[in-house]
Amino acid sequence: MNVLNIISRYSILNGYIAVEDGIYASISIYNDFKSRISTMEDELIKNGYYMEIKDIENSKVIVRIFEAPKPQKQNYLLHLVLFILTIISTLMAGAIQVGANPFSTEILKGLPFSISIMTILLFHEMGHYLLSRKFKVDATLPYFIPFPNPIIGTMGAVIRIRSIIPNRKSLLYIGAAGPWLGLVVAIIALIVGLKLSKIVPYNLSHEGFTLGESLLFKIIAMLVIGDTQNQTIILHPIAFAGWLGLFITNLNLIPIGQLDGGHIAYSLFGKYQKYISTITWIFLIIFGFLYWSGWIVWAILTLILGLSHPKPLNDFTELSKKDKIYAILSLILFILTFTPNPIKI
Repeated sequence: MNVLNIISRYSILNGYIAVEDGIYASISIYNDFKSRISTMEDELIKNGYYMEIKDIENSKVIVRIFEAPKPQKQNYLLHLVLFILTIISTLMAGAIQVGANPFSTEILKGLPFSISIMTILLFHEMGHYLLSRKFKVDATLPYFIPFPNPIIGTMGAVIRIRSIIPNRKSLLYIGAAGPWLGLVVAIIALIVGLKLSKIVPYNLSHEGFTLGESLLFKIIAMLVIGDTQNQTIILHPIAFAGWLGLFITNLNLIPIGQLDGGHIAYSLFGKYQKYISTITWIFLIIFGFLYWSGWIVWAILTLILGLSHPKPLNDFTELSKKDKIYAILSLILFILTFTPNPIKI
């Protein structure tokens, strides 16, 4: 559809000029200003165009319309190699969890854990990727990160966004899609895994480590296996993958910088996100000293990556009521999955 036709459907077109970096148009909107701007921008994005608001004076707006960036080439071989290596490393970790030899055919005993955690990570990252494609944002396929160790076998997965994000709405949906999709798989893994887990009397003298329980984990455990007071749940590898899925969801939803939670917080609060980011960072330090030292490591990492969040291309258009509810629910999910002391030695 012609760009000018889209603009004319939602505003009065006063004039325009086409130059090398796009079409500059002067438009007027007299009713439902923010709603019309938002709807017009949605349709422009759907048709492969970005809109930048250059100036606003009462009902008159100067906008720049230009083509959304084309997806760059991807190194599919690298993505595939990392994916295979992460399958191997998580297979080894899963085998060690059940006492099998990871350097023999017994490595296949790690399949329940490997399939579960890889599916959780895949759904999380593909949530980001697919929503990026929907909003015409150039993003890579997931990079899986193998990490040979006897516990989880991976450092997770990431995608790289290679173009500017057009507005707050796209920022919200790209940021929140990963945690929500990953959460669905994590909950399924947790329900299946808890049914396969062992319940034993609580022993104060046991050695090793104990996993902390978030509020969401406690609710799911109560619904699946009932009250476990004075008892210990020996998690099946599938349940452990589900627990990790909740923990990964929580780490990503921390409302700091350019984490998923940072995207969501900025989409909702705009420039005030920097205050939320700073306060959250202080709480990470406090929880690091009081409960789990890993929070201090995470605080240092987020400080290095940056506590602030860059503006999207269009920072004017606020979220709709429906989008605000989605953003608030996503931040509530952060609270439900938070564990002050996730690993107790």
